[in-house]
Amino acid sequence: MKLFKLASVVALVAATALPTIAAAADKPVVGLVMKSLANDFFKNMLEGAEAHAKKRGDYELKAIGMQNETDFESQLNGVENFITQGVDAIVIAPADSRAMVAPLKKAIDAGITVVNFDVSLDEQAKKDAGLDLAFVGPDNRGGAKLAGDALAKALGEGGKVVIIEGNPGADNAAQRKLGFEDAVAAGKLNLLDSRTAHWETEEANSVFSTMLTAHPDIQGVMAANDSMAIGVIKALDAAGRSDIKVVGFDNVSAVQPLLKEGKLLATVDQFGSQMASDAIDKALAVVGGGPKLEGWVKTDIKLVTTDDVK
Repeated sequence: MKLFKLASVVALVAATALPTIAAAADKPVVGLVMKSLANDFFKNMLEGAEAHAKKRGDYELKAIGMQNETDFESQLNGVENFITQGVDAIVIAPADSRAMVAPLKKAIDAGITVVNFDVSLDEQAKKDAGLDLAFVGPDNRGGAKLAGDALAKALGEGGKVVIIEGNPGADNAAQRKLGFEDAVAAGKLNLLDSRTAHWETEEANSVFSTMLTAHPDIQGVMAANDSMAIGVIKALDAAGRSDIKVVGFDNVSAVQPLLKEGKLLATVDQFGSQMASDAIDKALAVVGGGPKLEGWVKTDIKLVTTDDVK
């Protein structure tokens, strides 16, 4: 991908382009690297980070995001650019849990504080690279099981379900699939199919439509994020199927009407608008001389159901 593509991504978040590093040498600079800004979850995350930077006022925020859920190269180029600029910290939600290990190791070797949040880097890839880096984020497997358990309770034993997975290279996608499978086993559900839609709404619409044609007796759908749940619900509306129950993950604003209408049975709130801000706080503490983060620093999750929004 050409460098002008990265420039277009940065333009999407021009509001975060506070004074330049040279002009603000007295303040630490934090490079925030997010996933797709076409996803409401990361739009909310960006807004939360901007508000946080304005409220604290003691650091400069440089933020980038991907154009879509598979635009991995923007993250790679973004990290390289932040290394070149000499930022004080990089706070990143990696789109690919393995591919981002090498550039982040390079950043750390350059003396930059790195905080991995939201999506964990691959443990084996870190080990192979000699990288010891903490993870700040939610229990994606546990959260997915909460949503899956809600679906299992609604369907009962033997309920026929499918899973719509996230990006295969992302650790949170793998963990959420495991959580859904945990719920399938615990609830004695019948898993008919499981396929990826790469976190995307339209792809989920297409993938689920194919599933529904192959398995018209589907009773429930476990979608690994709300964007894909929305795609599934669009497919159900088009097919005139109001009998199939859907659960998602993220609790973005776009699904609130669907929860109220009962088209979405449940989702999982991981408080995305606060997540980047909390990770930035932790990065700044380390930059300021605080102890290095270690292990898994868990962040909150909460099941949200139709009953919670009525």
